[in-house]
Amino acid sequence: MAMPAYTLEYDVSTPPVVAYGISYTAHQLDLILSGPVKTILRDTTGQEELQGLLAGLITTDFEHAELAQVLAEDYEFEDWLVGEAIAEAFVSERGGCEYPWPTSRDLKNSNASPAGCDLTGLQRVNDQELPYRFSFGEVKTSYSQSSPPSVMTSLGNQLFGLRDDKRVKIDLVKYLGRHAIGKPWQCKFQSAAKRYFQSSGTDIAVYGVLIRDTTPQETDLRGKASALANNCPVATNIELHAIHIPTGNILNLPTLAQSAMNGEDNV
Repeated sequence: MAMPAYTLEYDVSTPPVVAYGISYTAHQLDLILSGPVKTILRDTTGQEELQGLLAGLITTDFEHAELAQVLAEDYEFEDWLVGEAIAEAFVSERGGCEYPWPTSRDLKNSNASPAGCDLTGLQRVNDQELPYRFSFGEVKTSYSQSSPPSVMTSLGNQLFGLRDDKRVKIDLVKYLGRHAIGKPWQCKFQSAAKRYFQSSGTDIAVYGVLIRDTTPQETDLRGKASALANNCPVATNIELHAIHIPTGNILNLPTLAQSAMNGEDNV
């Protein structure tokens, strides 16, 4: 399911950096949670691949019961995790991006918090020879009433790291590359890697997303957009987005997401 059309609340873009504040209604939030976010949180592709890998090994009812336990999902969400899924759904549609290896797959403890870049994947570009480049993104979910909220300090630091720090980007390229080997998206990774090498690590898309449930205020993004625009590499595209959901809904995101998991899929 596609993301619903958002309302543009403000535009504080500072070329070449795009910076938008947008909003969704309560009804639209329900559609998002029961549609694209539900698919992301379930990691439907990963579950299907794991089931396909293990199902052929089952020969008895006892083994079938054990497999069912391995595949069973007990969904418990923190507000930040749902916020990240909302951001991923938004960025994927807006930027033509895909994030084929969710960081949640690397967790040995399903209740742990993943480390590193929130969104690590690929973006489709208009180039027949090398049609993909890397897409990296950071997400903050905040119910602070301040503008800008305190999380913008760490978000800004992370975005500067993605823009300028070769060590940060090299780690992400290696991370995604190790998981791309033998996967259907290996050729896409190779395209992105080639563009990365040719540009000395600057031909990438960088996204910073702030999830809010407050009245939209330009001060949330204006300062960071201006700072990131200064000396931005020509080949690097940076976008900042403040996504506003109805007031008070950050704390309700886990409950709303759980309800969406238990409901019917939106098609």
